[in-house]
Amino acid sequence: MSGKAFKLGIMGGTFNPIHQGHLVAAEFIRDEFKLNEVLFVPSGKPPHKDSNEIAPPEHRWMMTVLATASNEHFSVSSLEIERVGESYTGETILQLKKIYPGNT
Repeated sequence: MSGKAFKLGIMGGTFNPIHQGHLVAAEFIRDEFKLNEVLFVPSGKPPHKDSNEIAPPEHRWMMTVLATASNEHFSVSSLEIERVGESYTGETILQLKKIYPGNT
């Protein structure tokens, strides 16, 4: 990338469902901070929500994939969907630091 640091933004949430507000906020932040990409991270099992009141994780992940598909600067991670147990942001950040070394 011609010597410039890759700048990644992270947008986590339940996305139950993802909506235009999420997409507008992500695009605003991407533009404001000159990010190369915004990574959407749908929560697998949010500890603060009743799993009976939200769509299954795989459905929320696919809704997020479909909603972000038209923006080349958006991608979607399944890290929290694949994780066993409750989803915590701190664990996700540690995993992402391993996947994207050299980025903070």
